[in-house]
Amino acid sequence: MDIFDAIGLWAFVDWYLKKQEAMRYLVFGALSTIVNIGVFALCDWPKVLPVLISNTIAWIAAVIFAYITNRYCVFVSKKHSRKEIAKELSSFIAARVITLIIESIFMWITIEQLHWHSILMKVIANIIVIVLNFFFSKLFIFKNEQEA
Repeated sequence: MDIFDAIGLWAFVDWYLKKQEAMRYLVFGALSTIVNIGVFALCDWPKVLPVLISNTIAWIAAVIFAYITNRYCVFVSKKHSRKEIAKELSSFIAARVITLIIESIFMWITIEQLHWHSILMKVIANIIVIVLNFFFSKLFIFKNEQEA
């Protein structure tokens, strides 16, 4: 028995190799969330824009960041033709629009109607959105990357 077996390092390496895509998604999902919440906070801070406008501006910034990082760092897309990229991008945006609608309804209810803390509700909404976006990306948008 070698030292790696004794301390369970090979088991960790096997686990990491099986889970690395999800781990990369968590890292870049967290960074996308920081972009989203940061832009939202900047838009929301002066209380000039309505919450849903601030949320939409933040969403646009986060979607641009997320597409680039998901395409190149998380799922490592192998699509190169304009047609393939256009289809991938339109699927990505469509899925993000669905989660934007869910997030916006959540924020409208919790912030506009219940008057709960806007940044806290944004954080909670983003947790829900990260999970949904991972499944949309893995199952529908970048699904062929795992099969290649």
